[in-house]
Amino acid sequence: MIQTVLSTLIEVVVPLSVPIIAGALIERFQRLDTKPLLTLYLYFLSPAIILDTLAHAKISFGDIYLTAAFTLLNLLFLWGTASGISRIMKFSAPDQAGLTLVSVLTNSANYGIPLVLLAFGQAGLDKASVYIIGQMLIINTLGVYFAARSHFSVKNAVKSVLSLPAIYAAVLALLLRGFNWHLPAELDKGISMAAGAYSPVVLAILGAQMMKVVRMPSLTGERSVFWTGMAVRMLLAPLLALGVLTLLGITGTLRFVLLILASMPVAVNSVILAERFSASPTFVSRCILWTTLGSFLVLPVLIALVSGE
Repeated sequence: MIQTVLSTLIEVVVPLSVPIIAGALIERFQRLDTKPLLTLYLYFLSPAIILDTLAHAKISFGDIYLTAAFTLLNLLFLWGTASGISRIMKFSAPDQAGLTLVSVLTNSANYGIPLVLLAFGQAGLDKASVYIIGQMLIINTLGVYFAARSHFSVKNAVKSVLSLPAIYAAVLALLLRGFNWHLPAELDKGISMAAGAYSPVVLAILGAQMMKVVRMPSLTGERSVFWTGMAVRMLLAPLLALGVLTLLGITGTLRFVLLILASMPVAVNSVILAERFSASPTFVSRCILWTTLGSFLVLPVLIALVSGE
């Protein structure tokens, strides 16, 4: 078991850490401006990898159905857990909103995609594509609702989703698959080349964002919400995901991939929502940092466990 964990750590986490460390060092010494890179990620690299993956993915409609069912059930369980704990602990409204963001929104895109690709290969990434698109939808709809229920607008949420190029890339990929169409070979090669640039760029952005969090002022006030958020995301989330997977009877590679993606650290996008709607952004930012660092140890153990099943 220890040998398997160490092997996973070396083969998966070490390669991932290279662009993350590079991004952190550039931010530390050069003050990396991530806004242009985020624009590149959102409007070019993200739709490119979604289109490239979905258009060529070897995934059945049964897998799509099971992934959608898992995504919804897991979301409901995590939401209920965060709400229940908040009431028991008597957290303030901003802390409750922050805890919900930390519990529900995972970094399945910019961290999960390269991790799954390294750990499970292209077959794993094929299985992961539907879940990742689902998370994009959740962040831009329910994520807004979780952050500020009083500010939530269905119209604005729909508008936010429709502004995501990745959604149109997914629709195009589904049309291509449904009608058995194919992009011209030269265009397809260009999209695949852009998709290949996705992982190093987004991981470097993640490293820079983590370094920015390190420079933030120390967490003030009640620390119980921070440790609660860490416990839910790092401990309860994998257990709840495992329970839902067992309930739905999901097995094989799809089971392994969904368990890993559901155990990802807190989504970087959650701090954007927290800052916009005053949902304890300092608490959310620190959970992003420490769950990401913790994932370097937790995820290799999970991957080793599922690989041994």
